[in-house]
Amino acid sequence: MIFLVIFVVVPLIELYFMLEVGEVFGAFNTVFLVVLTAVIGGVMVRQQGFSTMMRMRETAAKGETPALEMIESGVLLLCGVMLLLPGFITDTLGFLLLIPPLRKAFVLWGLKRGNFIRQTHPGTHDAQHWHSDASSSENSHRVIEADDWKKED
Repeated sequence: MIFLVIFVVVPLIELYFMLEVGEVFGAFNTVFLVVLTAVIGGVMVRQQGFSTMMRMRETAAKGETPALEMIESGVLLLCGVMLLLPGFITDTLGFLLLIPPLRKAFVLWGLKRGNFIRQTHPGTHDAQHWHSDASSSENSHRVIEADDWKKED
C-alpha cells in the first residue's frame, strides 16, 4: 500500500501542483523553479553532509558510536532524493528536513516509533540495532559473538 502512495499518488499530486503553478507563473518559470530548487537543494545537502561527516568523526574519536549521525546521514540522503525529484511538495519536505532541528526531531521521532535494541558488550565495543517493525519480538534476530566467529580455510 505504501508503494502505491509513493509511486502513484505522490507523482499525481506533484503533477497537479506543477500544472497549477504553471498556470499562475507560466511554463518556463515553473520549470526554472523546479531546476533551481534542485540545484540549491543539492548544494545544501552537500554542505550539511560534510558537517554531519565531521560530527561522525568527532563522535567516533571520543570512542562512541555515531549512531544518531549515521541516521541523520540517511535522512540527508532522503532529502537529496526528494529535492532532485521534480515537484514542489517533495521539494518542500526536502527543504524542511534540511533544517537541523527539524531533521533531528524527525530522527528522534522515528527512533521512538521503532523498536530500538541496544546491546553493549564489555570492552570498547558498542553495537546498535534498529528495527522499524514495532511488533517484532526481541528473539527475532541472531547475535554472533566475536568469540564464536571462526575463519574457515
